[in-house]
Amino acid sequence: MKRNTRTTLLQIHTFMLRNALEGNVNLLTKFITTCSSIASISANSDPLSGIHHSRRMFDHRLQRDDTFLCNTMMKAHLGVHQFMESITLYRDLRTNTGFAPDNYTFSTLAKCCGSSLAFWEGQEMHNHVLKFGFGSNVFVSTALVDMYAKFRKMDCSRKLFDEMTERNQVSWTALIGGYVKYGEMGNAKELFSQMPEKDSASFNVMIDGYVKSGDMGSAQSLFDSVPERNVVSWTSMIDGYCNNGDVDSARLLFDVMPERNLFTWNAMIGGCCQNNQPHEALKLFHELQMGTSFEPDNVSIVSVLPAIADLGALDLGDWIHQFVRRKKLNRLTKVCTALVDMYAKCGEITKARRIFDEMSEKETATWNALINGLAVNGRAKEGLEVFLEMKDKGFKPDEITMLGILSACNHGGLVEEGKRWFRSMVEYGLTPRIEHYGCMVDLLGRAGRLEEAEKLIESMPFEANGIILSSFLFACGYAKDVTRAERVTNKAIKMEPWNDGNYIMLRNLYATERRWRDVEEIKGLMRRKGAKKEAGCSVIEVDSRIWEFVAGDKVHPQWEVIHSILGQLWMHMKGQDN
Repeated sequence: MKRNTRTTLLQIHTFMLRNALEGNVNLLTKFITTCSSIASISANSDPLSGIHHSRRMFDHRLQRDDTFLCNTMMKAHLGVHQFMESITLYRDLRTNTGFAPDNYTFSTLAKCCGSSLAFWEGQEMHNHVLKFGFGSNVFVSTALVDMYAKFRKMDCSRKLFDEMTERNQVSWTALIGGYVKYGEMGNAKELFSQMPEKDSASFNVMIDGYVKSGDMGSAQSLFDSVPERNVVSWTSMIDGYCNNGDVDSARLLFDVMPERNLFTWNAMIGGCCQNNQPHEALKLFHELQMGTSFEPDNVSIVSVLPAIADLGALDLGDWIHQFVRRKKLNRLTKVCTALVDMYAKCGEITKARRIFDEMSEKETATWNALINGLAVNGRAKEGLEVFLEMKDKGFKPDEITMLGILSACNHGGLVEEGKRWFRSMVEYGLTPRIEHYGCMVDLLGRAGRLEEAEKLIESMPFEANGIILSSFLFACGYAKDVTRAERVTNKAIKMEPWNDGNYIMLRNLYATERRWRDVEEIKGLMRRKGAKKEAGCSVIEVDSRIWEFVAGDKVHPQWEVIHSILGQLWMHMKGQDN
């Protein structure tokens, strides 16, 4: 909160005390509501100081049992996610004052119990609803339907709904939302079809359910039938298409939607990142900054940082880091974790380590980002040291942690160490996935232990994928083991006939042994399978703008100048300077 706003609010409180206005219930209620909504009312920037100040005023109130005032305080706790404080306050009021709850009291408490999954407190509150005669109130009943749905007690939620003498659109949507949340789309669809009057909220809940279940056909069909689409409807569809890998359909919707909010921009930026379109993600981020009135938030930052890491756009990464500091987003663990990952992947491991060390709170993903960053930057032993520190601090490693450890062993050539940590996954309750096996195959292959690597492939509980076969094939190439290479190439080509690398490795192996006829056969096989050697590509950042150069491509607007300068440099290198 800005200093002048904070000062003004404290001055108003002082004025109230001097003029004995704290006895005015309406004024006190409005002040508590305003104060509670402020992020910080004290100079120490405690994000909860606003609600603390409100509660101190409430506790010293003259009106001990005014229902409106008490409801306001409970709702204020709910507003800042202090659910148990609201429930405890209700109990204190019932024990120590003559407070009489009403329908607003129970609606608030039902939300608190549901949001905190406080089942027994919810049961107690439900009994009080019946005791005080509010069981037939539509608002209270709707809140209870929603509460039991959050408890995953859909049978209780449905029973309450069926017993309601009066229902509104919110009641129907609450039950439908419960079914959707737990993947019961059959029940949700049936209930939705029975709903007498559907509003945009009910349509959005159903669209979101289809999106989350991956049924984009049904989602699109429902989206097309929505009488009044809003930004939530559009954003759900965009997010769904991105999650299903159809970025083109998502972008079509994004470009034609009449109104966007920050959630929409974040969904599209994140979708481009997760579908390997970092250039598009950065273009969208620039457009968000320059062409809209929205300011990037923590989700925007976490969404775009992977694209920066993929492209090595360090200048933009530094700018975002400064933006994060300026907006005090560096207090958020997920933002700092994304920064650690970005700097590490851009080769700035020292900066990554500094951010990591300065973090007041860390999560498993934070440790994973640093361990993997140290591994890819050739600091394998340091990565293993961080892993041991992670365990000492009480963090439990997950599958990604172990992948980082195996990667560190791979980069450092630590074969025995890698084997030991691979075996230890069972001790942590983890089951090795195909990625972990792939890392071990690569580690053994690079060390020339082909027989051991091949036995590991054969022992896997699932079929080897193209990545593992290609990795093993390259190891055969390094060891010049033609027999194994031929055997693996046949499997790899059947699995990925378009992968040019597999053909080229065997072709090069034949060439080193002067088996020219076999070389020609491989070339012919590539043509027949439609495998073409992928053009070389390089990326460079100039003045915070990313330029991509593809071999043989002349699309750059300054291509002729670049070509001329490269020619001059070539002459310098050959000592032919004129």
